[in-house]
Amino acid sequence: MNAPIDFAAIKTRQQGAWASGDYAVIGTTLQIVGEQLAEACDLRWDERVLDVAAGNGNATLAAARRGCMVTSSDYVGRLLERGAERARAEGLQVDFQVADVEALPFDAGQFDAVLSTFGVMFAPDQPRAAAEMARVCRPGGRIGLANWTPDSLVGRMFKVLGRHVPPPVGVSPPSLWGVESHVASLFGERAARIQVTPRDFHFRYRSAAHFVDVFRQWYGPVHKAFAALPAEQAAVLAQELAALLDGLNTAGPASLVVPSAYLEIVVTLR
Repeated sequence: MNAPIDFAAIKTRQQGAWASGDYAVIGTTLQIVGEQLAEACDLRWDERVLDVAAGNGNATLAAARRGCMVTSSDYVGRLLERGAERARAEGLQVDFQVADVEALPFDAGQFDAVLSTFGVMFAPDQPRAAAEMARVCRPGGRIGLANWTPDSLVGRMFKVLGRHVPPPVGVSPPSLWGVESHVASLFGERAARIQVTPRDFHFRYRSAAHFVDVFRQWYGPVHKAFAALPAEQAAVLAQELAALLDGLNTAGPASLVVPSAYLEIVVTLR
């Protein structure tokens, strides 16, 4: 019999990873994804919106710019602080709360829409995270998600990382959230309709080496992976990531532009 998965221990390690570096350096480049998701969810003025695993607040800000009453949540308080700085700079009113998407401290049906851009997909207990999002969203409300696909740059990058720093045993890959059939199975009969739009986000850097340097310094999971490896193995990891990037580069030798596929998903609840 397989031992039960210690989700609490896994999340403790995840929190440490996401609190390291500074995700906002990368996160702010993804703002267009939050704007597109807000439009896909057809957000309305005065609607109550929850952003889960919000990071530095791309979906949070997009919803607030549309006049929504927004609660921004993440289990890493440091990330919320960066989102709060951005909200203050734009004069936007947002409630920031430290919260775990697998145990949300909100009432059933409290929100008109629940959003997540590249966040909830990293929750280790995927069915529980989906159930919690559905619980706090009202009947007929919308759950809007942006999730990297398994074949995206990010999905492939995590496969490379996993060869050097194995992921927790028994935990489903985050990129399964980028598979339409898997998302449908997570929400099951709670969903009245699921609309899926394939999209690409384009990462833009000077070169593959520049991308690796930025992610190595600032992107928590990559930062932690490099820190866990001896120098020789870290050099191999850097070479493998650079080779992946060069193989996907659409910009030619003078720059780096790499598309990364994701699914934009709107789940309308029953």
